[in-house]
Amino acid sequence: MAGPLPWRRRPDGFPGLLQAIMGQQISNQAAAAIWKRLAALPGALDPAGLLALDDDALRAAGLSRPKMAHARALAEAFADGRLDAGRLAGMDDTAAIAAIAAVRGMGPWTAEVYLLFALQRPDVFPAGDVALAASAAHLKGLPARPAPAALRALAERWRPHRALAARLLWHHWRHVTGRPAMDDLPAV
Repeated sequence: MAGPLPWRRRPDGFPGLLQAIMGQQISNQAAAAIWKRLAALPGALDPAGLLALDDDALRAAGLSRPKMAHARALAEAFADGRLDAGRLAGMDDTAAIAAIAAVRGMGPWTAEVYLLFALQRPDVFPAGDVALAASAAHLKGLPARPAPAALRALAERWRPHRALAARLLWHHWRHVTGRPAMDDLPAV
């Protein structure tokens, strides 16, 4: 038994997307440590404040060169109005994903994770997520993790509740592997 399903939320707008960037392509433990250090920097959770931080401050928080570039591109998109929390919330899933993915360093996974955790959208499924693929393979007895297209096709049968399916798959995988979610880790 995996225990009760935690219902994770993240902030919307710039901080929520910035947190999603910190989780790109690294472990939850590493992402949580970087996020906590970044969030502690004065002004870092505001677009103008983040743009005012120099490379040394961001590097000291643990951001790699690509994460710095992506965080700055996101801050610029909010600062110049290309992205706006209220407009994103009012868009349908496809339009919001496209708007977010148009920013350098943002892709479908980042956009879908944002819609799922920050906007609480009910039918979003980040098929590019490795843990979701591993969990589906484990539960379905597949010989390997399904590729994103195959996982997305598998998730079609869970419409219109694919976000809940994703949460359940992540919960199962954390239970199987003993790995915590980024939001479950203690402060560093």
